[in-house]
This record gives sequence, structure tokens and C-alpha cells, in this order.
Amino acid sequence: MKQPPKIEPKATSRTELTPADVDEDFVPQDDWELVELALKSWTWRIFSGRLYKIMTKDDETQEGAVVPFKPNDPQRDFLASIHYRNIILKARQMGFTTVIAIVWLDHSLFVANQRCGIIAHNLEDAEKIFADKVRFAYDNLPDILKERMPLKSATTKQLTFAHNNSAIRVATSMRSGTIHRLHVSEMGKIAIKYPEKAREIISGSFPAVPQTGIAVMESTAEGKAGAFFDYATRAEKRSYIPKPLANKEWAFHFYAWWQMPEYRADPDHYEVLPEEHLYFDKIEVEMNTRLDMWQRAWYVMTRDEEFAGDAPLMWREHPSTPTECWQQSLEGTYFGPQVALLRSKGQITDIPHVTGVLVHTFWDIGARDGTAIWCMQYLGGWKRFINFFEDWSKGYEHYIKMLRQTGYLFGTHYLPHDAIQERPGQVVVETPLDKLQELAPEWNFHIVPRVQDLQHGINATRAMLPSCKFDQTNCEAGLDHIERYHKKLSRTTGQWLDTPEKNDGHSEAADALRQCAQGFDPDLIHQHASRSVQRSTAELGGLVV
Repeated sequence: MKQPPKIEPKATSRTELTPADVDEDFVPQDDWELVELALKSWTWRIFSGRLYKIMTKDDETQEGAVVPFKPNDPQRDFLASIHYRNIILKARQMGFTTVIAIVWLDHSLFVANQRCGIIAHNLEDAEKIFADKVRFAYDNLPDILKERMPLKSATTKQLTFAHNNSAIRVATSMRSGTIHRLHVSEMGKIAIKYPEKAREIISGSFPAVPQTGIAVMESTAEGKAGAFFDYATRAEKRSYIPKPLANKEWAFHFYAWWQMPEYRADPDHYEVLPEEHLYFDKIEVEMNTRLDMWQRAWYVMTRDEEFAGDAPLMWREHPSTPTECWQQSLEGTYFGPQVALLRSKGQITDIPHVTGVLVHTFWDIGARDGTAIWCMQYLGGWKRFINFFEDWSKGYEHYIKMLRQTGYLFGTHYLPHDAIQERPGQVVVETPLDKLQELAPEWNFHIVPRVQDLQHGINATRAMLPSCKFDQTNCEAGLDHIERYHKKLSRTTGQWLDTPEKNDGHSEAADALRQCAQGFDPDLIHQHASRSVQRSTAELGGLVV
């Protein structure tokens, strides 16, 4: 490669300075100071706002305005705490794809023989990231820098540099060769909509990053499912352990809406209700921060005007805490919005067992898979779910014993319609109902009729949920299943189908809860209750509800 001409310092240049003296406020006075001082400082290149340019839509006067790149507060925090493996759980529009694209480009330009990559969930988005962030930043570099760092080759997916043999590219997955810097954009969306692609990234792309390389996956939350949820929740738990991370352990980074200084609105224009102040006060305590009236007004404004008052959508797009990220309604779920509403209304809380009040159970019985059981007391018009049990590959004796150990005074045990279907037993062919009645002859079992259309049962469950309360501790696992119970996703079209996913362990809890919606009638409690249960209640002087 032809060597660029040497630049001689002018008489006025500050030749006594060294690159170590250069900080982000340094202003080069000529080409020599730019090349010999400023460009040799990573801090200056990334933080000064004088080298890289980006397109932004935040300029009020011009869509797609060209502005100097200067990291915002969350981006600075991330760059100051970056680890070898990084997970970013974030609010939307914080610019992490942009900052990482710039840092990866910078690494490619100034370090020899490097391979940097960015993965997006589809090729169209990958090429857009490449054109609008990577290629745009390179094309807008000072001419003197491009002369010294020319392109060897360029496509819509990759730039290779002639001066040092480094390259930066985008794709939907990367498996071949070593990747010194890897960024996976919107990993949550990839994991939910394209699980096979997520597995390919995990099995092929991440292992391609050497131990001393850097990998980043970032995303807004996409619900309690998928690889990103699994990675993020494990990394968050690890972050609470006070010992240094190993190179290949994932560092957890969370960035909330309130960390963006521009997220503010005039409180005179947007009313914050007393219950909303209670929410913000709770966030202040939990996150050890302060939310002033302008920030609170911005939150209310954004929720009501941009998201039409949709709290779960606000939790996903602009979370206040890491936990809140996962409290959103996953696209394709059956009960996500309803459970989110229960949380916001305080109907998922401590629900104690009331002695003397009948406990009714609702079952989903698996032939070879899981069995789920909800325990509910009907009191004051509320269906109070006080416990949830589940297990896999266990006999009916296991569940009878588990329920007996609670000491509850049982009313009616509601079983699904297939509990009267014969199944092969050890000696004779018998139904689940036959076996349960043999094991617990004093219990009263009721078969819930089958609905002709599953969607009718799902709609009935949705209609029932506003009259329900759930114990947040004993029902935690069941609620998690209910929130994550979702439709099947077509592998060919990427669209949600009108049938539930049955192979991820969430359907048993949902089907068991559905038995309550389809079969429980408060007016028939006494008819369903067995005589022995009624006698026991009378002897105890308890209240039958």
C-alpha cells in the first residue's frame, strides 16, 4: 500500500504535548495535532464529538440530521464498565447499537488484523445498521484519516481496510473464523421470533469470540421466554455475588428510562395522580435514585400519549427496574395483559389461607407429562388462589399426598374432561378419576365438561381473572406459567398461530386454571361438596363458603 505523506508540525503546533495529554476536550489546531496527538487517544476519538458523525432523528428541525457522535450518559456508563461478555437490558431509543457500531468501527480502524461483527434479527435490519451507522460514520471521517486508512474492499455487509487488514461486517449469524468484537442487536426479539437463529448464535457465534475478545447482546425485554430472558436473568443474579467475573461470565447492565436526562416534561401540562406518585416513590427506593416532577410527568405523558395508557407496553419499552422489564405482556401470549393488570391493581400480593373456608382445587392431568393444581378459596366474591402445585412424571399418589400435607379443608376437586378417559394402568385399564377416587375416597371430584372450542375456555379465563387474587409467593411458579402461556409460532412465516404451544411446560398451569373458569359456580358449591366434607366442617364450626 502506498504510504501517505508525512505531516510536519507547524511552528504554532503544541509539539511538547503527547497523546497521553489528550482528553475529550482537546481541540486539534492542525492536521499534525489531529494525526499525531488526537487520533492516538481512544478517549478523544470516542468521547470528544469531533471525529465520528451519525444520523439522528432527534433534531426538531430536520429528520435524519447529521450530528457529531458524543456518547450519552448510559452509553458512557456502559463503556466505563464494559466486560468481556456483556448483556444490556434497556429502555428503547438509548442508542446502544449506535455506540457499539462506532466503537467497533474505531477498533477496526486502529487495531490491526481484527474482525468485528454485528448481528441483527434479519438481513434488512443488518444492512440498515451497516449503511446508516458503520458506513456512514466511515464516509464522514476527515479526508486525511480516510487517506491513511483506505478501504481494501466494501460491500453492503462488510468493510475491509487496506492499511491494517481489519474488517467489520454485519450478518444474521456468524460462525466462521475468529470474531474479536461481536454485537447482537435485539437479542430478545431474535430469541422469541427466531429461536433456531438464537441457538445458532449461542452455539456458533459466541464461541467464535476469543476469551479476551468482547461480546455484547442488547435488547429491550420481549417477555419471560427465550434465550435472552434466560441469559439476562442469570447474569442479573450473578451481579449480586460480590466476586470478580471470569472472562466468559456475562456482566449484567441495566439502563432505565430515568437515566436519560432529556426524558422530561412540564408537570404543569401532565397530571400525576396520587397512586402514580406511590409508584414513583417505590422506584426511588428500589433503585436508589430520585425522580423529580419533570421526570414523573414525562413518564405519564409517554405512557398515555404514545402507548395509549398501556402499562405493560410501557414496562417493556421504558422499564423503571430490571424486574419490571419482564412484567410486560409478551406478544402472542394469552393472559399476559390480564396478569399485568392484576399486578398493577395489587391483586397479586400476600393471600393467606383462611381456616375453616373450603379449598377447591383445579387440575390439569398429564398422561406422561406434567400435572398442575391450583388451590382456591372463594370468599367475599373473590377467587383467592392460595397455592399452586406442579410436577412431572409422578403418579397420582404423589399429588394426593402433597395436597393432604397442606392440612386444607377441601371442598371440590375439579378435573378436566379427559379424567374419565381410560389410560393403561399397572394391572387394569382405568381412568384418572377411578384412580383418584380409589386413593382419596372421601374427596369429592367433579368433571368439568369439555368446551367445543378451546378459545371459548381461554376467553372465559380472561373474563374470570379480574375477580381473582393470587398469593405472590405460593403461586409464583403458576403465575409465571400463566404469563408465558402463548401461541405457537410458525417457523416458516414467523407469525403466531391460533393454537397454544404445548411443549414448553407452561400449558399445564393454564389448562388447570381454565377448569376454574369453565367449571366453578359459587351457587353450586354446596351441591358439589361431599357429605363428609360438610360434616367435618360442621364439627369444626368452620365457615363453608
